[in-house]
Amino acid sequence: MPSSGERRFGLRDVALDEHQSAQLDPDELTEADRRVLAPLVEGNRLRLRRTPAGWTVKARSTVGILRLERVRLIIAPKMTISGARLISWLCYAQDVPVPHDRTPRTWLTGKAGYASVVPHALLTECRALLDEGLRREYVRTEQEQPVLRGQLDLRAQLSRRYGAVDRLHVRTFERHLDTWENLICGAALHAAIPLASDAELARALRDLAEHFPRPRPEVKASGLMARARYTRLNSRYRAAHTWARLVLGGGGVTDLLTDRGLPSKSLLLGMDLLWERVVRRMAAGAAAEFGGRRVDVTDGRAIRTSDEHGPYRQPFKPDVLLRFESPTARYLPIDAKYIGYDGKHISAENRHQLLTYIAGYTTSDAPLAAIVHPGPEGATSRTVRVDGPHAHLGTIKVLGIDTRLAPEQAAQPLRDLVAEFAAGGG
Repeated sequence: MPSSGERRFGLRDVALDEHQSAQLDPDELTEADRRVLAPLVEGNRLRLRRTPAGWTVKARSTVGILRLERVRLIIAPKMTISGARLISWLCYAQDVPVPHDRTPRTWLTGKAGYASVVPHALLTECRALLDEGLRREYVRTEQEQPVLRGQLDLRAQLSRRYGAVDRLHVRTFERHLDTWENLICGAALHAAIPLASDAELARALRDLAEHFPRPRPEVKASGLMARARYTRLNSRYRAAHTWARLVLGGGGVTDLLTDRGLPSKSLLLGMDLLWERVVRRMAAGAAAEFGGRRVDVTDGRAIRTSDEHGPYRQPFKPDVLLRFESPTARYLPIDAKYIGYDGKHISAENRHQLLTYIAGYTTSDAPLAAIVHPGPEGATSRTVRVDGPHAHLGTIKVLGIDTRLAPEQAAQPLRDLVAEFAAGGG
């Protein structure tokens, strides 16, 4: 991680860890910077406080690079994970193939942690596309040629050359690289260069970008991505475009990343949202394996609160709700917690939250809910019982998912819990 005095691109690098604070001088945060930070503060991604010495910036469950006018905030993840493993987890969360390099290499997380891997992944996918051959489309063009090639444009021939045939105005179709698929890759490669964690990676991105076209100034890559449609002819671009969205949007995957209002050369990942998506996919896969399914917790299924003044705005909704028929409907609520709970007591707030899910969704014979959290030191499993003076109120299974493993392997503790629940346990 860089020291707070290191400069890059003329800006001072300010390093801090997730859920930690950093100090900025009074003149290092401009009015434009405060406008950029405002939605992040409102969304509980960052905290900003003015102090007599300047500004205090505190990161929440967000990591990556945020480029401001005079400083670059570099927010490192609190839970370290190898680059090779990180790639597999990011791909798993987004349901895209893991990029494979043709030459052996080590995926390294740089000083920006998770965000440092994204340019590597983009480079690998775009390089694979180039090796296979970039997609070309026939584009109608109008040219002047010494011989007839294509269709003669009689109107242009008569009006511009008055019938002379020394040069022919023709209309023809040429195969060009300027397809929307290639334009997105080209724009992303150029945008990823400032995000590179080392000079070698920046050079590789710059060299590869020369082989891809760039959108014209009036054409926005974000607009191309919004209209993206994939068929068997261009499906091989999907993975590269997934990483391109991360770079070009400063985020880009709906509900996964902080992707609105960020300046260029920024990339922030919302780690709690990333973990929710991972757990949601793991739980849905485990439920399908044992005869259940994940159900959407819409407002109709959420636990609501109201009083004389009307309903409360925020209902209680678990991150995942699994349903099993055995023979009547039984539900298993699961909450994804991006918290290091290894060897720690579950907070009172989380115990209350899970007890609310138990009361709202489960039956008296199986008052069970689960918390799933990352376990960087290995898989863990423990049982928290909640008992009152007159009865047993509920059981909370606390599962730590081993982030050192591939997601499919790491899901085993959750798979075991779902199997037991589906068989009538709990």
